[in-house]
Amino acid sequence: MLLSNDDGIESPLLAALKQEIESLPGVEVVLSAPHENRSGASQATGPNRLIVDRVYRDGTLFGYAVHGEPAEAVRFAIVMLSGDRGFDLVVSGINSGSNVGATSHQSGTVGAAMEGQYHGIPSIAISQNSRGADTRRSAKFAANLVQRYQREGAPEGTVLSVNIPAGELKGVRVRPMGDSRLQPAAYEIQSESGSRTTYRRRRRVVQSTDSSSDTFAYQDGYIVITPLKFDWTDHDFIGEVASWNLQLVEF
Repeated sequence: MLLSNDDGIESPLLAALKQEIESLPGVEVVLSAPHENRSGASQATGPNRLIVDRVYRDGTLFGYAVHGEPAEAVRFAIVMLSGDRGFDLVVSGINSGSNVGATSHQSGTVGAAMEGQYHGIPSIAISQNSRGADTRRSAKFAANLVQRYQREGAPEGTVLSVNIPAGELKGVRVRPMGDSRLQPAAYEIQSESGSRTTYRRRRRVVQSTDSSSDTFAYQDGYIVITPLKFDWTDHDFIGEVASWNLQLVEF
């Protein structure tokens, strides 16, 4: 299986997840991750020229540091590192910070998992609260999902996005995407020089009021799982747009 993230190859959360999954019987892990933090990259790609470093720890190959976006790290591994058998699973995480609700669209963690799904490989994205979450607990939960996939097979065409809050957990909920927990608050001026201004983006946490959403369940203390599709099509609206009978415009 392939392991990646968006916080970068030096993230201790990535190392914890690698250690937990490698302890499973019959699992071989290849790690390919961005060389530095690339949070918020979604499924972005980069220029054609790609630099990749081999990273060693205690004299053993730890993984590949890709100088690019999270999705690029996954794409590179699938094309160059998968060998004859290929990867049976992509796991992205553990991310420092939740990716519930609309935040999923911006997430490099989810984007890396989506890249795996784009190539037809079942994928899981794991995210946890950036303050106070138990990383070992998150890693074990991810490993349990991997074991379930080993036993019963993985769902085709679906990414499982898992978000784990801090504190005492109430249980597990499966919920659809809903609300936006992090919203832009302001752009604060850091410096000005001639025609250039440097800003720092500030965001605020918004409490969900939709009890059916993943955001609400996460804020209520549950591990929340959201099955995501690569296809963003609004199937309910296709017929409406077709009824407009749009025609080519002559120039």
